Amino acid sequence: MRTSNPTLSDKVFRSIPAVGTNTAGVMTIEGSVNKTFIALGITIISAWWSWNYLLANPTFTALMIPAVIVAFIISLVICFKRNWAPILTPVYAVTEGLVLGILSAYFESQFPGIVVQAISLTMGTLFALLMAYKSKLIPVTDNFRLGIVAATGGIALVYFASIILSFFGIQMSFLHSSSLLSIGISGVIVVIAALNLVLDFDFIERGAQSHSLPKYMEWYAAFGLLVTLVWLYVEVLRLLSKIQSRNR
Repeated sequence: MRTSNPTLSDKVFRSIPAVGTNTAGVMTIEGSVNKTFIALGITIISAWWSWNYLLANPTFTALMIPAVIVAFIISLVICFKRNWAPILTPVYAVTEGLVLGILSAYFESQFPGIVVQAISLTMGTLFALLMAYKSKLIPVTDNFRLGIVAATGGIALVYFASIILSFFGIQMSFLHSSSLLSIGISGVIVVIAALNLVLDFDFIERGAQSHSLPKYMEWYAAFGLLVTLVWLYVEVLRLLSKIQSRNR
């Protein structure tokens, strides 16, 4: 069971001790879905508050970088202390909501209406891929998993290099400009981010079918899906902003 989402990798599930015959305390698909909706709801509420608070307090944007750092630290803790997921996943959702609220408000100020479009496309993609996965329209083979893993790893390396180079005043224009090349690259990244959802669905289903993972893994699964959804939403925002910037 491979997935390119590092929080939901098959190594993670193999490292979890089985709960034995206590079926009442094992991870289920329904439980994972419920926890995902709870985490997503917390994120949306936090983002909505952050957006509205920012309108009255413009200096609130200064908290974005600290919030990103805190969210990153929390995500690392959850990855190493998976049994803490029931407590830390809601905290992570709140922190990510603060970041998304600020980021969304910025994009909305530059391109009015872009946030509604991005949310609609992200949620539409989520449910469309879920339906495609359940109906077996997208076969999750080993080669499919390997391809998404490789592509996601490549994107991560490019983004990391971009961050490092930015400290020296060097910008990768093909990532940040509104050129056709940059738009095409963003489109590819959006597709890769979306396909990560398919792997995550497959992984959660297999994990639940094992009937041996502890209940707290439902919160861990919700955390992993939230990571993918946040990434997809941000990439959709970036893609739409490039397209609208070029059309001006």
